[in-house]
Amino acid sequence: MRSGTIAFLAGILCLQLFSSLPHSGWIFLLGASIPAALWLAFPWRLIGWLVSGFLWCLWSAHTILSVSLPPELEGQDLILVGHVAGLPESRDRRTRFLFDVEHYIVEGQRQPWPARVRLNWYGQQRPDLQAGEAWRLQVRLKRPWGFRNPGSFDYERWLFAQRIRATGYVRYENRPLAAPSIPWRYRLDRWRQHLSAELQQQLSGQAGGLFRALSVGDRRDVDQPTWEVLRVTGTAHLLAISGMHIGLLAALVFWIARHLWRLGGERVLLWLPAPRAAALLATLAAVVYAAMAGFAIPTQRALVMLAVVMLALWRMRPLAPGRTLAWAALLVLLLDPLAVLSAGFWLSFAAVALILYALGGTRQPSRLRQWLRIQGWISLGLAPLLIAWFQQVSLVAPLANLLAIPLVSLLIVPLALLGTLAAFTFPAAGSVLLAGLGELLEGLLAVLGNMAAWPFSHWQTGSGGLPVLLLLALGLLLLLAPRALPGRYLAPLLCLPLLFGSGGRPPPGEAWLTLLDVGQGLAAAVQTRSRLLIFDTGPRYSASFDTGAAVVVPYVRHSSYPGIDHLVISHGDNDHIGGLASVRQALPVGRLSTSVPAQIPGSGHQPCRAGQRWQWDGVNFRFLAPGAGRSGGNDASCVLRIEAAGQVALLSGDIEQAGERALLRRQRANLAADILVAPHHGSLTSSTPAFVAAVDPDYVLYPVGYRNRYRFPRPAVVARYTDSGARQYRVDEQGALRFVLGEPGGVRQQFSYRQAKRRYWHSRVVRVD
Repeated sequence: MRSGTIAFLAGILCLQLFSSLPHSGWIFLLGASIPAALWLAFPWRLIGWLVSGFLWCLWSAHTILSVSLPPELEGQDLILVGHVAGLPESRDRRTRFLFDVEHYIVEGQRQPWPARVRLNWYGQQRPDLQAGEAWRLQVRLKRPWGFRNPGSFDYERWLFAQRIRATGYVRYENRPLAAPSIPWRYRLDRWRQHLSAELQQQLSGQAGGLFRALSVGDRRDVDQPTWEVLRVTGTAHLLAISGMHIGLLAALVFWIARHLWRLGGERVLLWLPAPRAAALLATLAAVVYAAMAGFAIPTQRALVMLAVVMLALWRMRPLAPGRTLAWAALLVLLLDPLAVLSAGFWLSFAAVALILYALGGTRQPSRLRQWLRIQGWISLGLAPLLIAWFQQVSLVAPLANLLAIPLVSLLIVPLALLGTLAAFTFPAAGSVLLAGLGELLEGLLAVLGNMAAWPFSHWQTGSGGLPVLLLLALGLLLLLAPRALPGRYLAPLLCLPLLFGSGGRPPPGEAWLTLLDVGQGLAAAVQTRSRLLIFDTGPRYSASFDTGAAVVVPYVRHSSYPGIDHLVISHGDNDHIGGLASVRQALPVGRLSTSVPAQIPGSGHQPCRAGQRWQWDGVNFRFLAPGAGRSGGNDASCVLRIEAAGQVALLSGDIEQAGERALLRRQRANLAADILVAPHHGSLTSSTPAFVAAVDPDYVLYPVGYRNRYRFPRPAVVARYTDSGARQYRVDEQGALRFVLGEPGGVRQQFSYRQAKRRYWHSRVVRVD
């Protein structure tokens, strides 16, 4: 069974390497692969399991992609008819919610479309949406689309795994639809929304947000700083309904029910033995608790694991721990083969496997030593997965969990459940319980906040790639192996590659220019052998999201540089400076140059000036603008020239016609370049014929967002560069773009990330003119 599950998982993972899905006709081979997996002899049985996993996931992927938004409907006004799904999330002037579509109407034509979309509703007068409500909405949609950069979160993969087939926003002419009753599939979410609103009146603030996360799985009011504390201390799994809480609740109910059932006497025990009764009641309690979380995916995995264990207890034939884990993994993958695309799947099963491994062996230490051993092994064993998914490992997690796990599981969670029940049955008692719960949660957050503030609370690093992570995992397994195992001394050597990274660096005399995909904005990285320069940090989209944190910081860590040696902020527009605060908070910055020092808080920065120059590792850098007597706004942008072995790249910020004329007067001899990052994103205000002729680039790069409202780059600008003979690239279509300067053969494009790392769930580029 264990080998079959591993082979089934391997088949699913094989599909995740494909850039496009094989034809759906292959799915019919399941009729042959499943019997082979069940009845053939080894090794053909494993091949049957492998093929079955591949085809099972292929069927699931085709099912999801079959309801994708047609590209021709992007950006059009559509009428959607359907129901609000899940719990709508309101923030300031925006409500974000899921919408299950029944059909859409375009140009008077009605078309069925059973898809789920993610919508934003902006404005002060937006309605208070309720789960299950039927609405007729006018919207504009786009296909799933996200930034594509080395080290960054794959938003399109997340949308695909969540079965969300479009994103967009609500426009005008919207109205609720009268419905005789709420469809059954939405009644649970409506009840949870009502319950959460009632509980919010009982306990508010940070503690209230965590209380609702623990009691009804509503995380909407847990703010970003709180999540950051939980993430840094490795305790985020505790302060929400998780698999561990469901398992502990089931164990507690099982223990109580088994002892109480025995009091029923011999006739009751003959009718239903105590272990069976306890297993049944424990499963029921777990289902109810998971329902309070809306049967979120982590709770579904926990329920499957629990069901396997309880079924074995019901049959009075306990399974070996390894077989139990294998059965649970197989059932999870049968229910959702795309669970492999989420970090939670890997972390939950790996944690259980490490616990079982830590509890094994012939020598049984004391309970305290066993508890300490489990915490240490989980922290070490999960490190490769945490680095792969989040680029960091919490160093205080063993200590934080040593305190938090007993407190949350044995005291806070029971109090949360009792407080929820008492709030509606005995309000006075409920108020007392919730007041005490609030004090406990505030105290726990204060302690965890202090731990998160310790200088070495966590270690952040790039993943180093799959080979480095596999070596790290092997090294840690050797480290955790029994002492008698030969070769344990090799463990530290196998972990060393992570410290040096595998992102690679250019040799002396060469430079890598990477134009990052930050949407409608600009961020670029210039790497030499030992130094890193970042030019602009992209936009800030909201109070909780900016591309400094989402793109620039992960890229720097992925590239294995300890920090930023020189950060340039070309000018003060949001699409260039928006991510600055997040970058400075997360990474050490050596030197900061800008044309808008008044907009940079704190000290340690200096104005960029034409004529400033420096050299790193044989690569020359020089500011060409702004000069003396500069104007303000876009034309005051810092303009940077990079030269390696006679090959030149020009980063021009947002200069417009006046700025280009100033450069032509003062710096004409220095303008010729092999690579040009188009001024002002390809706007009509820039790229004048004289400037294009003076630069005469071989490559023109456009830092533009997908379906941006300005329609950059403008067709006239594209035509101008086409006439000059330049090859042109857009980050919205190509993802991050990297070029190499300084090689003997001339400038070379190293990759376009969207093409190089394309997977079948990524939307294909459709040009909008």
